[in-house]
Amino acid sequence: MNRPDGEARPLLNGVRQWVKVAGAAHGTVPLVVLHGGPGGNHFVFERVAGPGLEAARTVVYHEQRGSGRSDPPEPADAYSMPLLTADLRSLLDWLGAEQADLLGYSFGGGLALEFARACPERVRRLVLQAPALHLRDPEVTASQLAGFAEVAQGDVAARVQAILREALSPEEQLERVWGVVDTPTVDRFLFQRADVAARNRALWAESGLTNSGAMHRVLAAQPPTGTSQHLTEITAPTLILAGRHDRNVPLAQLERLAAALPAGQLHVFGSSAHFPDLEEPDGYVQAILAFLT
Repeated sequence: MNRPDGEARPLLNGVRQWVKVAGAAHGTVPLVVLHGGPGGNHFVFERVAGPGLEAARTVVYHEQRGSGRSDPPEPADAYSMPLLTADLRSLLDWLGAEQADLLGYSFGGGLALEFARACPERVRRLVLQAPALHLRDPEVTASQLAGFAEVAQGDVAARVQAILREALSPEEQLERVWGVVDTPTVDRFLFQRADVAARNRALWAESGLTNSGAMHRVLAAQPPTGTSQHLTEITAPTLILAGRHDRNVPLAQLERLAAALPAGQLHVFGSSAHFPDLEEPDGYVQAILAFLT
């Protein structure tokens, strides 16, 4: 890799995208971090788990087209998994990296798997934190509905239960539920610890970054790519990271994913929900560094 530490906004596959390199002096195979959302950013990850990884590895943060500090594409609906994988290939070319390790969390984990299938020669190892293989997964939808029913309280619980009794598809129910839940309910859904949820909210506010929802809307309307039916083709050593209390992506699904990948293994964080990088950051960093080395 031939890029020094610092932020840049290179033109990747026709779109200016935000990139930050940290720990270049280590000279390791770059660890490229792929955020969730879709349409999220790395602001929180950079400040919590990031420093521990940067202390031992060359870390590259990349915010996808239309996300965080990156420009939106033109036309405005130019989002697809093939385009996102092409962006990532362009990023590795810009870095001067023949290979990379990929760390993807949530949606970023699904993107990492897509890239590993499309460009296996460019991937050394994969770390996937609660990866979302596609956005309209019935098992994930069911898990999220059950999760909200579990954590909702008072009037919010009554509204959630009323929606669950309506004659709607699970996808329609989930969309309605997201429309009625309040901030405390969402925090209980995503986290086990209230103090960690509060810190996450504070960092979100500090970032000043927002998710327009554009990428999610476009990708959710597209059919799955089929990668979940071709997992045996992804031979890179892969570490799956899961929170035991994750209500967003069910642990049973992640167990099956680890078993289906030819070189997959699972690490479960017993005190975390969807974000072990925030709830158990020291153990999270240790598990990743041990796997990568």
